[in-house]
Amino acid sequence: MNVPIRKFDAVIVGAGGAGLRAAIQLSEAGYKTAVLTKVFPTRSHTVAAQGGVAASLGNSEEDHWHWHMYDTVKGSDWLGDQDAIEFMCRKANEVVVELEHYGMPFDRLDNGKIYQRPFGGHMSNFGEKPVRRSCAAADRTGHAMLHAMYQRNVKVNTQFFVEWQALDLIRDAEGDVLGVTAMEMETGEIVMFHAKATIFATGGAGRIYYSSTNAFINTGDGLGMAARAGIPLEDMEFWQFHPTGVAGAGVLITEGVRGEGGILRNSSGERFMERYAPNAKDLASRDVVSRAMVTEINEGRGCGPNKDYVLLDITHLPPETIMKRLPGIHEIALQFAGVDALKEPIPVVPTCHYQMGGIPTNYHGQVVLGADSTPVPGFYAAGECACASVHGANRLGTNSLLDLLVFGKSAGESAVNDLRDSGRHHKPLPQAEIDNSVARVERLNSQKDGADVHETRLAMQRVMQKHAGVFRFNDLLKEGVQKIFAVADDVARTGIKDKSKVFNTARIEALELDNLVEVAKSTMVSAEARKESRGAHVRDDAHDTAETPNGRDDKNWLKHSLWHRDGNRLDYKPVHMKPLSVESIELKKRAY
Repeated sequence: MNVPIRKFDAVIVGAGGAGLRAAIQLSEAGYKTAVLTKVFPTRSHTVAAQGGVAASLGNSEEDHWHWHMYDTVKGSDWLGDQDAIEFMCRKANEVVVELEHYGMPFDRLDNGKIYQRPFGGHMSNFGEKPVRRSCAAADRTGHAMLHAMYQRNVKVNTQFFVEWQALDLIRDAEGDVLGVTAMEMETGEIVMFHAKATIFATGGAGRIYYSSTNAFINTGDGLGMAARAGIPLEDMEFWQFHPTGVAGAGVLITEGVRGEGGILRNSSGERFMERYAPNAKDLASRDVVSRAMVTEINEGRGCGPNKDYVLLDITHLPPETIMKRLPGIHEIALQFAGVDALKEPIPVVPTCHYQMGGIPTNYHGQVVLGADSTPVPGFYAAGECACASVHGANRLGTNSLLDLLVFGKSAGESAVNDLRDSGRHHKPLPQAEIDNSVARVERLNSQKDGADVHETRLAMQRVMQKHAGVFRFNDLLKEGVQKIFAVADDVARTGIKDKSKVFNTARIEALELDNLVEVAKSTMVSAEARKESRGAHVRDDAHDTAETPNGRDDKNWLKHSLWHRDGNRLDYKPVHMKPLSVESIELKKRAY
């Protein structure tokens, strides 16, 4: 098939926070930059981020990036790479001030400085007490961030391709990345975007789970494309379950609610987090709070007719505080839970929220391969689809928006430097790779019957929810591996009845499922293989001993997993325990 070719200096896939920040860097440097996105940029999933972006500005009390780094390493359960974490925490103030200069409407203190609220796991003086570190725009921080950065991109003439579905990453025989194939949803036309630099900022893949705070567009497209192109996926066993999704709906209730003074209560009205985290209480890290909630429910102290959720109580807060700092949450509680949060508590339950793993990168935003982290020429990634790894086994709240700002900029800077210094040019395209991409679409167009896309996706989500949830059990994980590969067999033969070209959403959903199932396989295989508990990955057969605190086995498992699609094999690489300049943060039992 003769596929049209469009040439750019850089192609960015994804127009959320990371993609927009990378695009600013490239466009301001004068490079011809294309951004492909499934939805209009200001409707990307970053819009759902509510609570804030972390930075040790110290606007209302003393703070320091050393403390932020310590909290992030501790929150990661020591699986985070300490050089990348130091880089992120030291850059935090810089990127937040840049964002403010783009026009970000942060809430303000009376003295005009940026308002900051406490957030789970963020502490002062190396874990002494909660600190105000989250820079917030009410409870709509992500929304404000997207608009500020989109407007900046318009100013610097970034070229957007809206409602385009990226199909496959194109690499040549030498392993260089040369761009992507993509489909325009309006016409069904397939185009080759030929680029000297390709940046993936495609977001997460929370839709592998049945209950998720993620938007329906979060289908792991970047991860699926990378895996099919021979790039391994790192640390995919680690998925964060946010403690407070609206029971029955999964819609996110920001951790900022607890930062403003919200309290979790069980059926007897007890503030149960005091038993699980005596110091941080409701502001312990997310994995700790989620497991505490599930434990309360499993032991019969849940609320409601089925005792299957707990309550998030803010009725003790002044109504004016709620309406000023949490107006969106008040609205969400009314719409999705049917409760007025001013007068009654909100029913909440842990819900899949964030992937800590992803496409392996260094802190420069370059995609890397192997234990020696060799960069892939022409390929970069940032945001939730990437694994730097700053979140390790568990992400602290508000570090996600910081991640996409710091590493979106870093990936953009690396691409600019490589384009300027290495003299990269448009290499010849491998026609066979383009033909293989087109063939994936043609299979759907020609398939006369096959597995139903909706039913197959639902089967995948139920397998993931049951077999790789908040708590993980040895037998269920082993069974889950078999089941997810049976689902993958069905995905390989999905069929669609609608063969039209114009805005064919059935075809898009089938292509998205191709990506989702790669993420699901990598998650289940990696989780079954990791014989310890660490952060968000908690196994029933990993016991708390002096040598394995909280079930964490540093002797055997202080390492990153790498899942390869070809051969469904795993290998591992070491965690970077050496920071860039400060002393490393030594291993210890994690407690709040």
